[in-house]
Amino acid sequence: MKEDRVRVGVLSFHNSKESKAICNAIEELGHEPVWLRENNVLLRFTDGRFVLEPDVDVVINRLLLSTAKQPMESIGIANAIACFRPMVNAPDAAALASHKIAAAAALVQEGVPIPETALALGTSTVGRIRPEFGEEFVYKTIVGTHGGGAWKVHQTDLITGTVGMRRAFLQELVQTNRERPRDLRVYVVDGSVVGAMYRYAVEEDWRTNVARGGSVEDATESLPDPVEAIAKRATSAVGLDCAGVDLIEGDDNWFVLEVNPTAGFKGLFDATGRSPAPAIAKLAIQRAGGSVNDELVDVLRTTLDGSVPSRASKRVQPIGSEAPVVGLTERVVVSGTTDTKSVTGRTDPTSARTRIDLQLAAGIGAGPIQVGHSESDRNGRRHRQPVVDIVVGIAGTEKTVDATVEDRAEHTYPLLIGRDVLSDFRIDVGNRYDERESDRLEE
Repeated sequence: MKEDRVRVGVLSFHNSKESKAICNAIEELGHEPVWLRENNVLLRFTDGRFVLEPDVDVVINRLLLSTAKQPMESIGIANAIACFRPMVNAPDAAALASHKIAAAAALVQEGVPIPETALALGTSTVGRIRPEFGEEFVYKTIVGTHGGGAWKVHQTDLITGTVGMRRAFLQELVQTNRERPRDLRVYVVDGSVVGAMYRYAVEEDWRTNVARGGSVEDATESLPDPVEAIAKRATSAVGLDCAGVDLIEGDDNWFVLEVNPTAGFKGLFDATGRSPAPAIAKLAIQRAGGSVNDELVDVLRTTLDGSVPSRASKRVQPIGSEAPVVGLTERVVVSGTTDTKSVTGRTDPTSARTRIDLQLAAGIGAGPIQVGHSESDRNGRRHRQPVVDIVVGIAGTEKTVDATVEDRAEHTYPLLIGRDVLSDFRIDVGNRYDERESDRLEE
């Protein structure tokens, strides 16, 4: 075993508490974290050699492909590094897991149970097979995150083979007799379960994602008999070292819904008091030949330190300086289940949720309409507002959100863009879309 300090790179182009927690765990274990970001990474091929700056001994791949502007670029960069440095969560495995149909193929090939699933590339084929999925079924985009791009639809709902620019597929709705929908997330690291939790949907929703407000419950010590083995097999089937495996219970079996290569830590820690970060750090350190104190790993897993790492902070610019800028009004692309439209929307950071005009929502096939959380009107009275899932494309990014549906016929803009979309942006209120020159896209 190599006794020298190992330099562990955490490859992550987005700002997250998970990346920070892994960096902090690496440091607490006596090794050196290096946060590999867009603003500090250099790849060179010179005199027949590969040069990586800043250089590291091993890399933990935390690239978030599901929200990347150009996922192929991220995959290619990670693959280039992986040719010359050992990597936790190989790029090709992470890409496969992020593509729900490719992941389904890998799972079925290894005998891992999944719900009935079908991808139809044409609208006519969608119409032909949909009766086989029952009165209600699930309609998902091939790539999605935080429950975005997933709808529970009926046979009478109009759907096509795409949502915006993304293909979508049909999946069996696994029903149970439980009053409140739940699923199970199992976090697997290096072939071992480091934590598990039940996730419950918020009232009047069917999706259980913590990012959507779902609640959690510890399941680590009470995993049903087949679940641990299924979760481990699922992680291995897609080729990952670390993953959050989402499962749902049917009448007589458990089914894998997703194998997430960059699953979040917060919900799991809230439910279990366990952080996967030390186990991930340990795996990377040992893969580079370094040594780790197992007792210290056990101690560290009881904390989730999402602060900026002291050593990594010198190499990382504050996230505020990297945040893209949008104006008071922006040209955006809005997608539903049947169409995509380009409209001018107004940014409104005072609104938690994006608001869409009823006619625009109907025009793009947004739906089905669901009842959202209660909101206060101008008189302080609370009402439940109708919401629909839409995909908002703005400044080169796409985000799926629950948008409140309202009659905006008397308003200038059919789309009011809320904090659910704007959380990663800075707003320049002095800048408006219709005041910009027409050649702005050439930059």
